Amino acid sequence: MSGQQGKPTETAMDLAALGEIVERFAGKRIVLFGDFVADQFQFGEISRVSREAPVLILKHRGSNVVPGGGANAANNLASLGAKVFPMTVVGDDAAGSELREYFAKVGVDTSGVLRDKNWTTPTKTRFLAGWTHTVAQQVLRVDREPGQPPSEKSRERLAAKLDAKLKSADGMAISDYGFGVVSPSAVAKAMRSMKTKSVTTLDARYKLDDYSGCGITAATPNEAELEALHRANIGRDIDELTRCGRATIKKMALESLLITRGKDGMALFERNGKDLIQIPVHGSDQAVDVTGAGDSVLAAFTLALAAGATALEAAQIANIAGGLVVMKRGTATVSRAELLEAIRAEASGGAR
Repeated sequence: MSGQQGKPTETAMDLAALGEIVERFAGKRIVLFGDFVADQFQFGEISRVSREAPVLILKHRGSNVVPGGGANAANNLASLGAKVFPMTVVGDDAAGSELREYFAKVGVDTSGVLRDKNWTTPTKTRFLAGWTHTVAQQVLRVDREPGQPPSEKSRERLAAKLDAKLKSADGMAISDYGFGVVSPSAVAKAMRSMKTKSVTTLDARYKLDDYSGCGITAATPNEAELEALHRANIGRDIDELTRCGRATIKKMALESLLITRGKDGMALFERNGKDLIQIPVHGSDQAVDVTGAGDSVLAAFTLALAAGATALEAAQIANIAGGLVVMKRGTATVSRAELLEAIRAEASGGAR
């Protein structure tokens, strides 16, 4: 049988050390370069089935827009205590304005959130429905996506602002959702402006290995993205997971590769490490909502590395952050206080 009995490498945590690392998150200067997405939620109660078609009629009760995609990663960075500088392009539309206003209200510098009047802010609209006194469930999602990348003029303006911010940054998190704001060539050019010991992390929805040769420190794909990259089916096959992970870290010349695996936790590969390190899921393996969990992992992992953590310490912190956010409904964040509380609870035996 292939790899199903793979024995995890020991992942014992020094919880005191993890807490000290999280304490150092405050004030770290992190640039978030990537695709902003507006996550819109429409809430309603089920009133009846339509006479026109076999569909539910929802009585609208409210709506809200929260940061999604790279914007959610930026929001998590801010919630974890970082001084975050988002670098992106949004449309000159309502969704773009709402994202800019959201970050301005929470004290995040929006000078790098540029508007392009000929572009559309990527928007994911989720319709949630339920009966009175029941938890609303998602019944439909509608995506509005731009048909092309932002204009060359917008990308040139963004590159200039990115270059200026990176000169004093402690790290850069790259969030590539495939909408064209970020590209391997733009990242390679930007890297020349970074401080020598700065951290650069990557979360790319598609074609992760296109960033090979860009000087990325670490990447945080989920298992499905790794399978698509290698045209593989990992499942519970540890040998296949190891093969794909090792091939990726070698091709991209990464220092570390952190793979999120849902209820199976995380898998960490290090450039100089011989073994795959498996990290069990933190808390319950029955997630309430996984929306945006990868963005929270990217934020926590980046900040931990920028705060001087080893790859394993950063992965353990990111695993706890991910375990907390999936127990919240909708696109959510994890605060530094919540993260510290969870670490202390585990230290006292109150968490798994």
